[in-house]
Amino acid sequence: MKPDSLSHRERVLTALRHEEPDRVPIDLGGMRSTGIMGIAYNRLKEYLGIKGGRTRIYDVGQQLAKPELEVLETIGADVLPVPMHEPRSWWAGRLPDGSPCEYPDYFKPETLPDGSKVIRDEEGRIVSKMPKGGYYFDGVYHPLENVETIEELDDYNFYTPVCEEELESLRSRVKRLYEETDYALMLNDAGGIYEWAQGLRGWSNFLMDLIRNPEFAGALLDKLVDARIERLKEVLPIVDGYVQIVQVGDDLGTQNGPQIPPGVYREVVKPRHARFFRYIKEHVEAYLFIHTCGSVYDFIPDLIEMGVDILNPVQVSAKGMDTARLKEEFGDKITFWGGGCDTQSVLPFGRPRDVEDEVKRRIGDLAPGGGFIFTQVHNIQAGVPPENVMAMYRAAKEYGKYPIRI
Repeated sequence: MKPDSLSHRERVLTALRHEEPDRVPIDLGGMRSTGIMGIAYNRLKEYLGIKGGRTRIYDVGQQLAKPELEVLETIGADVLPVPMHEPRSWWAGRLPDGSPCEYPDYFKPETLPDGSKVIRDEEGRIVSKMPKGGYYFDGVYHPLENVETIEELDDYNFYTPVCEEELESLRSRVKRLYEETDYALMLNDAGGIYEWAQGLRGWSNFLMDLIRNPEFAGALLDKLVDARIERLKEVLPIVDGYVQIVQVGDDLGTQNGPQIPPGVYREVVKPRHARFFRYIKEHVEAYLFIHTCGSVYDFIPDLIEMGVDILNPVQVSAKGMDTARLKEEFGDKITFWGGGCDTQSVLPFGRPRDVEDEVKRRIGDLAPGGGFIFTQVHNIQAGVPPENVMAMYRAAKEYGKYPIRI
């Protein structure tokens, strides 16, 4: 007999086994693409009448707030993030709308005369920038953009060992979260290689590399896999037995199709993905979660073949990402983590009833048989009304009860 209720952790694990728990599990902020921007978070707390607490901006590029337990309990969330690194301290700041927040100690933005804000590295180079009136910091520095040969890659330091203090912090944090909460735990930022290569070379350069110089692109990706594995050699033994999910990320899609031809992916990128994913699967007892935005229908069989257990975000508005079709074709082979509510049009611009209808449809498509974790497609943006946010979570709890009857 199915129990009336499960712990947060067991609810998620049941869904990941492609079985039906008591209700569809819910995630807010389990990783950096299922979260909420600080401005929207402050407005949500005000709407809920939650006073006090701290709006901590843990992802300064996307301006994401770390959801507090009171908020997670209110919406019925089941997942907590386990970041590899935690700031040593925080400082009081203001978000672009003037509302209060706290920023990590390492975040030291500089305002330029034109009103834009920049972040510099230790050498004084501008590495990311937020335009005046903007909400995000975008990377603007690509350290390998002028490299032309494989030999030159040997001059770049791709890996810096994790210091013992940070490893000890991770060890104590993950043990405490496992023993003192019943939430499912997700190790964040195990890394990616494709996006990292884009950042190092610049998007245009790396796309050209893949087509015109695949040997160079492959050599770069090999070095990135090596660097990721070196870090995981230090991290995975610490979290093994405590985390249930390990998260990696590499965006492969656009709104209208794959970023690169699937044949190019399979020739150059996939062998490196396979080596990276295989190492994770062989060295930790956890489900492998990949975040890959956009139209990625063509890549799902490849991901399944390489041992990926969980696909996020399920960008429902992108070409080929119809939720009913995805569930029918792949629902017994991979868990869909996301796709619960469109974040491009419905959540920011719809009415609460529109949000409810959207959630009802997506749960009807994705939830039967398990293999579905509810979260919106991507981060809740600054302008999303709190009424819509709560309409989404109310609908997720109402329509997400098993057996699904929609």
